[in-house]
Amino acid sequence: MNWLSKFLTSSIGRKLIMSLTGLFLIIFLIVHLLGNLQLLANDNGESFNSYAYFMTTNPIIKFASIGLYAFIILHALLGFAIWAKNKAAKGSSYAVRSNAKVTWASKNMALLGTLILAFILIHMGDFWFKMKFTDQLAMVTVSGMDHPVKDLYSQVAHTFASPLMVGAYVLGMIVLAFHLWHGFQSAFQTLGINHKKYTPIIVAAGKVYSVVIPLLYAIIPLYYFFVLK
Repeated sequence: MNWLSKFLTSSIGRKLIMSLTGLFLIIFLIVHLLGNLQLLANDNGESFNSYAYFMTTNPIIKFASIGLYAFIILHALLGFAIWAKNKAAKGSSYAVRSNAKVTWASKNMALLGTLILAFILIHMGDFWFKMKFTDQLAMVTVSGMDHPVKDLYSQVAHTFASPLMVGAYVLGMIVLAFHLWHGFQSAFQTLGINHKKYTPIIVAAGKVYSVVIPLLYAIIPLYYFFVLK
């Protein structure tokens, strides 16, 4: 296992794993968004509460979530390790290729990543933790189930009635957009997917993704605050 240890501690190994975990999280953002968009359904939260119950009780989802948490932590730790090494070697806040276009996002990926991690902790504390480990949420009945489920929908509505929380969530999505703006194409480049025919497509797809996905996430708290409040 010595080769594995050397690979994980090498610059190339860290960047490869950073890219692979990043691409996994990019896919997860789409899946998570599809579930969260049920918050916009005009059914008093039945669709979302059913979705939340399924996501927190299905054994396959519960097992997959362990991998998700591990990938988030691994991605964050590797990002910090790469940043620290590059800063020590070059005095740079975030290393980029010398022949690459340097943007504000590319120079501040470590800062953006830290802010996103803080946002994730706030998000999980307000919803995931209360859903799984407390009895703070009321129980409600939903169609198609013969037993009541926790009313996470009301917790979401309560949270997004606060201008402070809505502002924090929108700001979090802006930070995520900047992080994805550089990280999306950087992940493919690190994996060696760099061709004059395909790279422009990847770059364009990354820019569209980095704007559209955070925007759709941000629409949810804005809708609750300005329309449903």
